[in-house]
Amino acid sequence: MSVDGEVRRLRTEADEPGWEVDPDDEWGVAVITTVGRQLRLRREAVGMRAAEFGEAVGYGEDLVYKIEGGKRIPRPELLDKADEMLGAGGLLSAMKEDVAKVRYPKKVRELAKLEAQAVEVGLYSNHNIHGLLQTEEHMRALFHVWLPGYSDEETERMVAARMARHSIFERPRAPALSFVQEEVTLRRPVGGRMVWRRQLEHLLELGQLRNVSIQVMPTDCEEHFGTGGLIEVLKFPDGTAVGRSEGAFSGRPVSDPKQLRILELRYGMIRAQALTIRESRAFIEQMLGET
Repeated sequence: MSVDGEVRRLRTEADEPGWEVDPDDEWGVAVITTVGRQLRLRREAVGMRAAEFGEAVGYGEDLVYKIEGGKRIPRPELLDKADEMLGAGGLLSAMKEDVAKVRYPKKVRELAKLEAQAVEVGLYSNHNIHGLLQTEEHMRALFHVWLPGYSDEETERMVAARMARHSIFERPRAPALSFVQEEVTLRRPVGGRMVWRRQLEHLLELGQLRNVSIQVMPTDCEEHFGTGGLIEVLKFPDGTAVGRSEGAFSGRPVSDPKQLRILELRYGMIRAQALTIRESRAFIEQMLGET
C-alpha cells in the first residue's frame, strides 16, 4: 500500500508476539471475544470491509479477523483508533482496562487481586529480591537470563504485569508489608553495577515507608527455618488469610487455619532470626557504599 508515495507495511500476526489469548484463561477469553465481536459489529455497521479497516489502522486483513474472532489481544491504541473511526462513542475505548488485564498471566492477576484486598502481607524470598521490591531494570535483567529465552514482547508483558502490582504501595490504605530477604539476593549484581546500585537504593527508599519493613537474613545463620523456600502470607479485613510456601503443602495456596498456622510459625521464626529493621537498613547502606 502506498501512503504519500511511500509503501506502508501493514502489521501482521508475526509482528504481535505475546498478544495471544491464553485458551485456559476463561475470563480473558470471554473479554477478548466480547471486544472482538463489538469491533466487528461496529465495522460492519458503517459498511467497512476488514481490509479497509486494516489499512486505516495499519493492520493486515488476517490480523483484523484474528482480533475480531477473539484470537488476539488488541493493542490499546487500536481500540482508540477504532472507536473514533467507527463512531463507537467511547464504547471500544472503555474496554481498554479489561483488555490490559488480559495481557497479564492469570496467576499474576489473581495474586494482584489478593494483594489489593490484603491488610497485612508477609513475604520471605530466598532466590531473588521479591518482585514487589524490584526495580524495572532489575526485572528486565532477571527475565533476560531466564531459559528458554523470552522475546522482547514477552519480556515487556511480564515487566508490565509485575510493575502493575507495585500499586500496592500507593493505595490510600496500604497494607502492612513485611519482607525478609536472604543476604545473597542483595549481593547478586543482577544487571550490572549501576542496576545493582539502583536496586539497593530502591530498597532503602521503600524501607522509609511507614507501612513497609525490610529485614535481611544473614547467610551465616546456622539454624535457618527458611530452608523450605519462599513463604507468602496475606491477611484480609474479615480475618481470613491465604498463604503459600514452596516447601509446604506441595506449594499450593492454603486457607485452612491449621495449615496457615504452620506458615505463620515458620515466617515468624524467620523474622526472629533475621537482622532487625534498623540493622538491615544499616547493612544495605553498607553494601551500597561498597558497590
